[in-house]
Amino acid sequence: MLTAVYFSGTGNTRFCAERFAQKLGGNAFPIEDKTAAAALSKSDEAVLAYPVYYSSLPKIVRDFITNNAALWHGKRVFIIATMGAFSGDGAGCAARILKKFGAEVSGGLHVKMPDCIGDVKLLKKPPEKNKEIVEAAARKIDSAANDYRNGKPPREGLNVFAYIAGLFGQRLWFGGKTKDYTQNPKIDREKCVGCGKCEQLCPMNNIHVENGKAVAGGKCTMCYRCFSECPERAITLIGKQVIEQYKFNGGKSYDR
Repeated sequence: MLTAVYFSGTGNTRFCAERFAQKLGGNAFPIEDKTAAAALSKSDEAVLAYPVYYSSLPKIVRDFITNNAALWHGKRVFIIATMGAFSGDGAGCAARILKKFGAEVSGGLHVKMPDCIGDVKLLKKPPEKNKEIVEAAARKIDSAANDYRNGKPPREGLNVFAYIAGLFGQRLWFGGKTKDYTQNPKIDREKCVGCGKCEQLCPMNNIHVENGKAVAGGKCTMCYRCFSECPERAITLIGKQVIEQYKFNGGKSYDR
């Protein structure tokens, strides 16, 4: 049986991984789930899905691949990379690492999804447009699953031209932003009410409530979960103010 493992900050990649796996009769697990690696070890065919940051891998995904190096040997892996607009070689970023650990990369798929970077105005779209984006993504995933079933999986982001596009498009200039974890998020102590929601959601256990206020450490993977779920809009990551909070909701973004 095919096993999909994914990392998803606000739900976009989860939607893609689960839909692809379900179309092929498989199951999907978040990489933070302790059962993910175990499920992966029992399957000869795997899907690895993740969002692309600055045409590169999120640090949490890179760590998952390397920390489970032995699991990839001899395994066929199909890669799904989600993005707001552009990634170049988004699938190729993981493919190059997986091959070092003996994996056979069977293909790659790039899926455009609604933007979740809620403190930068650049890629913001109205809910109607986000719904169209998700509908197009669903069609693309279904088509890719059918091609995979027929032995002709797509190979997006895996050639040299995609590598050049990713390198010169973003990674050469911004690659340092995903090389390590960051000191984000920034928490406005005046707005924070210490509800603890961010602490519960953080995949890195990077946020803790101390003396009634949320405090962040230095191990942020920039997934925007805490940002989008904060009821007081007290958290930012890249920008300086909350423009729009987002989580996957059938393609609709919402501004709370």
